[in-house]
Amino acid sequence: MISVRRADERYRGGEAAAGIESLHAFSFGRFYDPDNLRFGPVLACNEERLAPGAGFDEHPHSHTEIVTWVVEGELTHRDSAGHATVVRAGDVQHLSSAGGVRHEERNDGPGPLVFVQMWLAPKRPGGDPSYEIVRGIADSTPYAVLAAGAMLYVRRLLPGERTAVPDAPGVYVHVVRGEVSLAGERLGPGDSARIAEARDLELVASTRSELLFWELNEV
Repeated sequence: MISVRRADERYRGGEAAAGIESLHAFSFGRFYDPDNLRFGPVLACNEERLAPGAGFDEHPHSHTEIVTWVVEGELTHRDSAGHATVVRAGDVQHLSSAGGVRHEERNDGPGPLVFVQMWLAPKRPGGDPSYEIVRGIADSTPYAVLAAGAMLYVRRLLPGERTAVPDAPGVYVHVVRGEVSLAGERLGPGDSARIAEARDLELVASTRSELLFWELNEV
């Protein structure tokens, strides 16, 4: 089963006066939708756009695996565990909030910042927070979030190129840029697909494209 969600169906949030634009693919904050709470462990897929100098002040998280992919610009991250990093396009950042952590995210650079942030529910709550950043992740190197039973794949495709969708109980696909086709459906920037019991599926790029997809152990 494939459920396609279009970019213009996302919940539009943020605070324009503060230079923050947010697009939420799942029920989020004041945008409560009981029919769109999660897909397997995936709780959120937020596209965030921050103007220079804008950001999210320090705030708490707990029992959430937070994975961030920078599309454009540089993201400054600081947290209560003492980590202070700059995340750039092509890097994967993973903050495991576990029993509780506070962090802030800002655009301290001169240009616009765009990033996709995905939240996953761990199989077991609690524990100690942890932080990891992988610089310049390659297409051939999936990133495992073992606590949530999930694997992140990054795919960058040229026109006409194909990539297999993992055969898995669940797969969540997010199009970062470009246009692809999946089982006869055209997907563009910001579109997503939720796939249950994926078998023998391929994504085909119509233009130069960048995709994120999660292989999920259960949905």
